[in-house]
Amino acid sequence: MSTDSELAALDARHHVHGQTDLRHHAEHGPTAMTVAGKGVWITTEDGRELIDGFSGLGCTSLGYDNARIADAAHAQLSTLPYAPTFYGRTHPTVAALAGRLVNLAPGEMSRAIFQCSGSEATDTLIKFLWARNTARGEPDRRVFISRWRGYYGNTVASVSLSGQPHMHAKFGLPLDGFMKTETPNYYLNHIDGETEEEFSQRMADDLERVILESGPDKIAAFAAEPMQSGGGAIKPPEGYWPRMQAVLREHGIHFHVDEVVCGFGRTGNRWGSETWGLEPDTVSCAKALTAGFFPMSALLFKEDLYEDLQANADEIGVLGHGFTYSGHPVGAAIAMETLDIYDEIDLVGHVRSVSEGFLSGCEALLDHPLVGDVRGVGLFCGIQLVDDKASRRLFDPALKVGQRVQDHAHDRGLYLRAIAPDRISFMPPLIINSEEIEEATRRLRGALDDTWKDLQS
Repeated sequence: MSTDSELAALDARHHVHGQTDLRHHAEHGPTAMTVAGKGVWITTEDGRELIDGFSGLGCTSLGYDNARIADAAHAQLSTLPYAPTFYGRTHPTVAALAGRLVNLAPGEMSRAIFQCSGSEATDTLIKFLWARNTARGEPDRRVFISRWRGYYGNTVASVSLSGQPHMHAKFGLPLDGFMKTETPNYYLNHIDGETEEEFSQRMADDLERVILESGPDKIAAFAAEPMQSGGGAIKPPEGYWPRMQAVLREHGIHFHVDEVVCGFGRTGNRWGSETWGLEPDTVSCAKALTAGFFPMSALLFKEDLYEDLQANADEIGVLGHGFTYSGHPVGAAIAMETLDIYDEIDLVGHVRSVSEGFLSGCEALLDHPLVGDVRGVGLFCGIQLVDDKASRRLFDPALKVGQRVQDHAHDRGLYLRAIAPDRISFMPPLIINSEEIEEATRRLRGALDDTWKDLQS
């Protein structure tokens, strides 16, 4: 077995990392090599233990050691390690999971199709709605609207739907027909004196502007996360979703809700749709669907969409879509066990019970000279760092203040994620307890202090 230093060198030489400074990685190697995990704690190759303050990448809802999930995976691997779902074939676990998910889903969903990632679920959505509109004699209804800073995946189509400029740059993206409306970041983007309700109306007005400029009869859907994650944990302001949904209803626009991060308890309800009263036409979920133990996602939709797909398949002969690992038996077994555990431990109830302490601990950071705004719900919080609180002026990006906080937090034993512009996204595993929350928040404050000292010097 190679030593840790040899493995780090191999990683630097051969492993290409997403969302990473490639030159820095090639020269300095990995920032950390994780070798073990237990509960909400991860262990690096040098024996250091860190509290996971970002749930891996928003997915490790049950932490890192769950014997029941491991046993469920082993049992399925020992019985049926793989089975295709093409050509009408199926297996017991995926059939049960499909029925269970459509019954749990927000709205009146009746069908589920499985993929390996949220990105693939988004691509499936885009293809299915284009196909549906063709079946309905509206082939020109192809435009998708989403929000700047929204995130729906990293494949060519899903990243075009996303509103992340650094993921478009140098790739020749986004594709044509993917339009953007404003991000609902009240703190940074409100006009002085503007209330949250007034700001929300301005956001709804901008959505209507995009709809009218694109042409309502050309729009396939509006897609959104209940609370933006990839944009830096941006909580929607008061009145935002009622106003946005009113615009969608007025113009008859399909509403897709991306529950990849919010789903299964993150916001203190099973779905973010419940938290904000959303009425989705389609829903995607992933991440906590398997608690991060297996790559799996689902797109859930209503019977009318299935009927349109069926009409196309009648003409062509088949539904010309699918992935090799769609509805993988091991993923389905893990998802079923995960959903059982959520129910048995009342995970949503637990999130609600610790949320007050989590959010009050985060809000206490507002007294720090670096922190301009803190907003969150459940176990999901965004912390905005600013150069000047009175004017809400941001730091010069060259200072990489968010990155500094992230790095200092790591040094103090807390894994976090910094997202431009200098936002800290704090979303620990959903099983975290009050004592661990208190310790994580203490380490975060220390990281802010360390960064403040850097800037003063």
